[in-house]
Amino acid sequence: MTYEILLFLHVIGAMVLLGTGAGIAFFMVVSHHSRDPALIAHVAGIVVLADTLFTATAAVAQPITGYLLAREVGWALTEGWVALSLALYLVVGAFWLPVVWMQIRMRNLARQAREAGAALPEAYFRLYRWWFACGFPAFAAVLAILWLMLTKPAL
Repeated sequence: MTYEILLFLHVIGAMVLLGTGAGIAFFMVVSHHSRDPALIAHVAGIVVLADTLFTATAAVAQPITGYLLAREVGWALTEGWVALSLALYLVVGAFWLPVVWMQIRMRNLARQAREAGAALPEAYFRLYRWWFACGFPAFAAVLAILWLMLTKPAL
């Protein structure tokens, strides 16, 4: 019974990370293409909230449930696919943490432009380019972790 509960929680966490990440990326990209400071400020505000509530919660829960699952089943954390998953999880975190800061900063810049009735500043576009670039390795690493979790290859 413990295994099933841990597995359920771990899979839900993985789904939240993948789904929230994809959803956040989609809405940020779509709002960015409008170049409308009011829309971007609104969407980025929701994105920051979603990242705080959902992504951060799942990001904390994943290693906990993963460790408990590994202990329950008897997998060593040094076992190939487990160790690679943990390394990729660190890669995700290394890209996600700066992205959160960038989203907050882009939100604030869009709010300032909205309130001033001005266009988005160059600093916003520079942050957006970095934000967009950071998304690819983080998303690829999440997909790789999911593949490792599902297939548990001998590495």
